[in-house]
Amino acid sequence: MARSWILVWAPRGSWRPPAVVCGLALGFTNGESSIVAGRVSRTGVENVTSLDQISMAVDSVDSTIWGPHGSIPVRWYSPPIGAAQVRSATIVWIHGGGFFKGSLDQPESHDVARTLAAAGFTVVTVGYRLATVSRFRRSSRGIRWSPAVHYPVPVDDVVAVVREVQREAPNGVILGGASAGACLSAGAVLRMADDGGDALVGVFFAYGFFHAALPKRSPDLRGRLRGRRRFMHTPILLNLTNLHYAGTRTAMAERHAFAGGHALHEFPSTLMIDSDRDSMRSSGGLFAQELSAAGIMVDYHVLPGTFHAFLNRPQEPSFTEGMRLIIDWAGKQRGSTSGLQPGGES
Repeated sequence: MARSWILVWAPRGSWRPPAVVCGLALGFTNGESSIVAGRVSRTGVENVTSLDQISMAVDSVDSTIWGPHGSIPVRWYSPPIGAAQVRSATIVWIHGGGFFKGSLDQPESHDVARTLAAAGFTVVTVGYRLATVSRFRRSSRGIRWSPAVHYPVPVDDVVAVVREVQREAPNGVILGGASAGACLSAGAVLRMADDGGDALVGVFFAYGFFHAALPKRSPDLRGRLRGRRRFMHTPILLNLTNLHYAGTRTAMAERHAFAGGHALHEFPSTLMIDSDRDSMRSSGGLFAQELSAAGIMVDYHVLPGTFHAFLNRPQEPSFTEGMRLIIDWAGKQRGSTSGLQPGGES
């Protein structure tokens, strides 16, 4: 069994310098209590800010990949000409948006992908089908009835893209997602494990929601919430959003819909980055514990003072810090998954 570690930037107390506290995954309450034992280490990528200029030279190409529900818009990003390419897996990146909004053009999709490509990675972003209700829609052909979209359609789209990219990626695929995209990605990991085929090289999640119902928030976390999301990201509203995505309460219990609370031993090496002042951290912290208990190698970080969706705000320092962690971690996930078992064992 692989050793399990959790790396945390603990939000308790005063601000910490940009370092990572590494400790055994023991003594956490929903991922929020203090570190039991640890050491401090610097991340390996120190100059992500300079990638902002390089990212302007990144080429992207829009195309489609066919899935079980029709064509899926994707966007391929390649490192700029002359830039050193990382000998690592291709990254498939899934944007967030509460399951019902978001696109390939939002910063959380486009700017994240450009920054990763500027750092030398090949990246594919996915325009998965968003959750909707049945309604009449106006189109070039007139007014038409459009059926609802719920789980498992978005997960099906993500899986179809990953499988297609794996056919063209000699070093395998790393799957990543933010917020709702993290939930879809986690479900896709379990779906692909159940279906068989090539394993993923690794997965990474930013401020994700992994449970059908929001785990209980600690008094410390509730006290750290600020701004409009203090009222929008309440348990009842977040749980209703999950129900809208799932479509039925029965579907909410399926592990491909919400991976949290289910068997997770099929996961590969995992990076998780949570926002400090974010209700969803109760889900992210608990999911990190669940992965660790399953024997999965986990790097778990909480960025002090940050709010939900910081990767959708590239002008903020938290975007740079989050990208630094992702680039450093992804650069270490090298090679094909041939013969590799979940959890990093060979």
